[in-house]
Amino acid sequence: MSGTQRSWLLGYDITDPKRLQRIYRTLLRRATPIEYSIFLFMGTELALKHCIDEIVALIDESTDDFRCYPLPINQLQQRLGKATLPAGIYWGALPSTL
Repeated sequence: MSGTQRSWLLGYDITDPKRLQRIYRTLLRRATPIEYSIFLFMGTELALKHCIDEIVALIDESTDDFRCYPLPINQLQQRLGKATLPAGIYWGALPSTL
């Protein structure tokens, strides 16, 4: 596994409200919420593996869905559409390229 930092989009669809809350809280400790049930994870592949291992221990694989998509390295990443935060409010935890 590479020690290089990169970005991934993590998304989930959880069928049980209690599991949903546990998974949401777990991801909040490791990633940045982007949209409802979508998180931006930035780190090494090993850190991602640890995060996924935590989530796998919480989900019901027969009814829940958890996905991880790598984002391109050194490629343009931008957000289009309605701003998430009000005008004039900037969140320093998000990468400047997002």
